[in-house]
Amino acid sequence: MARRSSARNIFPTLPSVVWQPGLPVHGSRTWVIVVGEAGLPTAAKETGERLGVDLDRLLEAQVATGFSPAAGATAAYPLLTGDVTEVLLAGAGDGSAKDLRHAGAAIARFGRGKDELTTVVAEGIEDEALQGLAEGIVLGSFTFTRKTVDPGKPLVERIVLTDGTEADRDAVLERGVVIGRTGWLARELATTPSNEKDPAWLAARATEVAGPGGLDVTVWDEKQLAADGFGGILAVGKGSTRPPRFIRLDYTPDGATKDTPYVVLVGKGITYDTGGLSLKPRESMVSMKRDMTGGGSVIATMSALRELGAKVKVTGLICAAENMPSGTAYRPDDVVKHYGGRTTEIKNTDAEGRLVLADGLAYAVSELKPDAIVDIATLTGAIKVSLGSMLYGGLFATDDALSAQLTAAGETSGERLWRMPLPDVYTDLISTPIADSVNSSKGPGSITAALFLKPFTGNLPWAHLDLSSIAESPRDEYEYSLGATGAGARLLATWLTSDNPTAGIN
Repeated sequence: MARRSSARNIFPTLPSVVWQPGLPVHGSRTWVIVVGEAGLPTAAKETGERLGVDLDRLLEAQVATGFSPAAGATAAYPLLTGDVTEVLLAGAGDGSAKDLRHAGAAIARFGRGKDELTTVVAEGIEDEALQGLAEGIVLGSFTFTRKTVDPGKPLVERIVLTDGTEADRDAVLERGVVIGRTGWLARELATTPSNEKDPAWLAARATEVAGPGGLDVTVWDEKQLAADGFGGILAVGKGSTRPPRFIRLDYTPDGATKDTPYVVLVGKGITYDTGGLSLKPRESMVSMKRDMTGGGSVIATMSALRELGAKVKVTGLICAAENMPSGTAYRPDDVVKHYGGRTTEIKNTDAEGRLVLADGLAYAVSELKPDAIVDIATLTGAIKVSLGSMLYGGLFATDDALSAQLTAAGETSGERLWRMPLPDVYTDLISTPIADSVNSSKGPGSITAALFLKPFTGNLPWAHLDLSSIAESPRDEYEYSLGATGAGARLLATWLTSDNPTAGIN
């Protein structure tokens, strides 16, 4: 049964990011001056007088020793007198949201271990850029550790932003912090080790965000999954002692009517992927705790919709299982019957994500009948061959307007997408005389995976996000930390809370 959760709030404790009209009379011991390609902010002269520093000369000196205003660049300068002990120059590049997001992350990393930073930005900074700065501050603050010794410096407690004017920009900052928080939460879920994280754990986390997010939550256990015919999820979870779950989160905006647009998100929630009986090599298995990135991003997105005032009705479906080899595991040549009756012949048990997503998509079409469906997954290694690492995620879509909406949200959020083709000619590669389809074949792997999913979407406007190419950062860089990126949460939250996320979709 669906229920409204009143469980505890699992959101992380983030730095307080606040706007200060005018320059503060008593600032922090560390001041940050955000420097763009156009030079110092307008308030730099007054700031310098207050600090007793000629900021023009300081910038010239730092440029002479290698500093540039490139996005994310920093240069610290100690002060020997007065209440302020140091000034940080932080590069903002061209002043775009992307570059300000990079700058925000650099400022947050510099602020570790400090109580407060006072940060001066360009006068009249555009809303999108200021939001990007706030997002970067949150994302650059991300930390995850199970260390008991030397866990690292704590996050900066408070960052005060000002452009020296009397403007009120609190609402813009609040949106940036919440969008950034979705990325943090998705990253935290993906980074949690799988000895802690199983399908039931993921369902518990969804239940915890439901309460503060004003969501209804329903969870199917293994018995209910069997009773309702979720054959794909059950098959993938058969080999594990930790049974699968199907999780549903529902958001209804205030004042919704029967004409309110309705979107369903379907996330892959494989809490660990060994490959099953088609066992992965050790090297390929190491990062598979984050194979539930799609499901985690759906949870994180749903958590923010009410706070951000989303105007559309949204259901998030998370298809959660652990893919393990054992005497009870599903096998190559098994035939799986999905929700709704469509069948799949198994050729590779390591092509499991599409099996669980198929059940979620079929359920959405049969029971929910939305205006659009978007599934999100770390589905194939092939998408990384096509798109490389940390540049673009893969986008497949049957509706041009839906594709355009998601692409625009990707540009705004910094989680960029590249549209891939869906040519029907490759459908023959996944055909079989035994069942309606096979789950794996030779050929263009990311495309055939998308073509496998397409029949489960019931001809509704549908987009498939294969984000394996942006799910794992190889280093600490800009707003990303080494490891899982939580890809997709900021993208989806940005899209669903835009003015008209379903415009033109038919």
